[in-house]
Amino acid sequence: MTEHKPIKKAVFPVAGLGTRFLPATKAIPKELLPIVDRPLIQYAVDEAREAGIEQIIFVTGRGKTAIVEHFDIAYELESTMGERGKDMSVLEATRATPGDIITVRQQVPLGLGHAIWCARAIVGDEPFAILLPDELMVAQQGGGTGCMKQMVEAYNEVGGNLISVLEVPHEEVSSYGVIDPGTESGSLTEVKGLVEKPPVDQAPSNKIVSGRYILQPEVMRTLENQEKGAGGEIQLTDAMAKMIGDQPFNAVTFEGRRFDCGSKLGFVEATLALALERDDMGNDVRAMAHKLLK
Repeated sequence: MTEHKPIKKAVFPVAGLGTRFLPATKAIPKELLPIVDRPLIQYAVDEAREAGIEQIIFVTGRGKTAIVEHFDIAYELESTMGERGKDMSVLEATRATPGDIITVRQQVPLGLGHAIWCARAIVGDEPFAILLPDELMVAQQGGGTGCMKQMVEAYNEVGGNLISVLEVPHEEVSSYGVIDPGTESGSLTEVKGLVEKPPVDQAPSNKIVSGRYILQPEVMRTLENQEKGAGGEIQLTDAMAKMIGDQPFNAVTFEGRRFDCGSKLGFVEATLALALERDDMGNDVRAMAHKLLK
């Protein structure tokens, strides 16, 4: 097996304004809105850490400093909790080692491709992961591995570029980016092309791109000279499409579930689904849901 440069860095584009969730997001970043009792960004960071990623790169905007605060030590809070004998384990996952979390600013909202390009100096000449926190990827119940870990394991075998995909009913494809599939081997599918929001009758497959990527550093060079695409923004999909054929490009079909927490409905669905699975509250939530539905 060929040695591939390990994936140690992950970029989290978190500069968006969260307008769909106003007024809740007027002063609070949408990435800090909680699914039960963990902010959305925490799920994505935990997923990256599970995959062996060491350096977290947040591409932020104005008013997003609270995201970094969340991963800092909260001295007064921890000191008070310690004195009162409270359980400190809930805070352990939020602590970062100095230097593990780096932020860069996306000063103008020019799209996802531009946000990734803003991290170019930190990514340097290494392959890197991208996690979109709005897309909450939940491992299968009973000890399944997270989406990024599944992708890193696949990358260690095949290298190149990888995207996470999920299969959806064919009539839903026009809401997503879809892959044009080549040969399949287990959970891996060769990517021959990428189509953004195709009409149902023209969609090359029902495998949709789902917010997790492992890309080679050459994508930064591609983004550097890229024209604006759909919506007047610099699109990551366009840059990836240009790399197909030059480098290996595969999709990993995620064994697990995806919740679109960029939409209110998806956010509520994720909150309910995860609450129902929790040992400490699942039964009570189920009873409450039955009561409400009556």
